[in-house]
Amino acid sequence: MTQQIMCWDRLLSSKRLGLERYHDAHEHTRTDFQRDYDRLVFSAPFRRLQNKTQVFPLPGSIFVHNRLTHSLEVSCVGRSLGNNISAVLAEKYRHEKWAYKFNGVGAIVAAACLAHDLGNPPFGHSGERAIATYFSEGNGQHLQSQLNLNNDEWKDLTHFEGNANAFRLLTHKFEGRREGGFVMTYSTLASIVKYPYESTLAGKKGKLGFFTSERDEFIRIADELGMLRIPDTGVRYCRHPLVYLVEAADDICYQIMDIEDAHKLKILTTSDVEELFLNFFEGERRTKIQENLHLVTDANEQVAYLRSCVIGKLVDECSRIFVSLEEELLRGELKGCLIEQISETPRNAYEKCSKIAWAKIYKSSDVLDIELAGNRIITVLLDKLIDAVLNPGKAYSQLLLNKVPSQYEMQSEHTFTRIQAVLDYISGMTDVYALDLYRKINGMSLPAL
Repeated sequence: MTQQIMCWDRLLSSKRLGLERYHDAHEHTRTDFQRDYDRLVFSAPFRRLQNKTQVFPLPGSIFVHNRLTHSLEVSCVGRSLGNNISAVLAEKYRHEKWAYKFNGVGAIVAAACLAHDLGNPPFGHSGERAIATYFSEGNGQHLQSQLNLNNDEWKDLTHFEGNANAFRLLTHKFEGRREGGFVMTYSTLASIVKYPYESTLAGKKGKLGFFTSERDEFIRIADELGMLRIPDTGVRYCRHPLVYLVEAADDICYQIMDIEDAHKLKILTTSDVEELFLNFFEGERRTKIQENLHLVTDANEQVAYLRSCVIGKLVDECSRIFVSLEEELLRGELKGCLIEQISETPRNAYEKCSKIAWAKIYKSSDVLDIELAGNRIITVLLDKLIDAVLNPGKAYSQLLLNKVPSQYEMQSEHTFTRIQAVLDYISGMTDVYALDLYRKINGMSLPAL
């Protein structure tokens, strides 16, 4: 039996979801993947990321990362990773007639990186947990039996996940919108799906790549690209290889930039950060960096220089690993992520940064405060909005639903669709909007008279 393997010729496709009949495979000056990138930059969901928490509360007297700045930085790193591996693979496959397709890899990864957090609700990852636990252990526990939701639908709710929600946001035909959602290319959409399986296969980690409502779209994309399907009790595929680059870019940025933010907020001292970042290097390279470090005296500039060196190191390491493990990636056999496969010195340094971040950043008082507040805000919004869509005849329900934009299917005849519409609305909110609506619902805020 011939071992199955994915092929770059199929994996790199500019076919667009919803516009398949107009597909043009010829090269253009501005590629379809660059159009994906531009379309995301100019979109309202992308702009809203500027008011969504990354880690630290927003706004503050000291500028730290929000979801927008994080996504832009991840995209820059992703483009570098994509360009690095495309240069090597284009040369390796130079005799193939489809080798030119590697020219688009940098743009595919950059666009996917821009979109990777689009589905995240307000208040960071605590917002995801607030929504999922609302159904699994909160006020929404009774809804499965009350509404007669099937197992797939219930798993989607109790395993609500930002990655799956990003795929929905990009592909779903909301009211008044065109078929195919954002009408992105198949390759860009596949590169966003970090967990290419449905919620019934999410397991203990609770991760999934698409909801029941977008299952058919994902299967269509995956089969067209030749992604390997894993025999299972549900829908599960091997990852598109470029997902590993998107994941690596995210891993590099959030870990390293959170350390820099912690320094600005004086959670970590300059010497703490210098030690953490210098640990990525050894020998002459470390000595050279230390010499350059003494050319500036501003502590923030020193940390910024070290951060740039570390990111450059990790980009080179992850690019090298991707190319060296290409065959495993194409067979869908790679376990774990690229950052776990890099050389021992930077890998150990990265793991030490992770431990420090967990102990001193993610458990800091300010971070926990925003999680507690965010959980309360989202829970109240879910209570009120779900009651409104289930009981639309109430006078209060009508008042509340009149505030919801018409693109959300709050009036659908299908109960699960109405519940999803509530999640679409809440997950699209900025931190500021969610807080404002919470205050108005609770009578804590009134318009100026």
